[in-house]
Amino acid sequence: MLMDVEKILAETTGGYDDESIFNLVKPIKLENRTIFFCDDSPIARKQIERTLQAMNINYHFATNGKNAWEELKKFAAQADEAGVKLSSLIQLILTDVEMPEMDGYILTKNVKSDPRFAGIPVIMHSSLSGISNQQLGRSVGVDEYVSKFEPQRLAETLTRILEGSVAAAA
Repeated sequence: MLMDVEKILAETTGGYDDESIFNLVKPIKLENRTIFFCDDSPIARKQIERTLQAMNINYHFATNGKNAWEELKKFAAQADEAGVKLSSLIQLILTDVEMPEMDGYILTKNVKSDPRFAGIPVIMHSSLSGISNQQLGRSVGVDEYVSKFEPQRLAETLTRILEGSVAAAA
């Protein structure tokens, strides 16, 4: 018998269908922000999508780390072709930790070791929120670590990082 831990977490923390959770999420004051996120859980993806929609943030996503890396490399190639920095197309990457084909640690390590992704923050979004998981994330270059099923906290973290990256670029 298999347990869907993320479904259980979603149900015990108010569920992704609880509209009141998303009513607390504030729209971001920046225009044209785009996030790329990766999560293999349909429940987590739905919650991320609803959070980003409430924040008025554009997004692209993948359902596993390998697909995410392939899609991110396509964005990098598009930026190269257009002669622009990749950070003008994607301002932040959000990734789960445990995924089939490539986990979030390897995905982050790939992103952080590719100079085309310089300046693009990576946030890990996981139900594995222990100190050892966070330390492992930081060891591969993660900028922040946010527990799943906390849309308000995710929104606050995204806002802080996106607003900070605009200020740093100015």
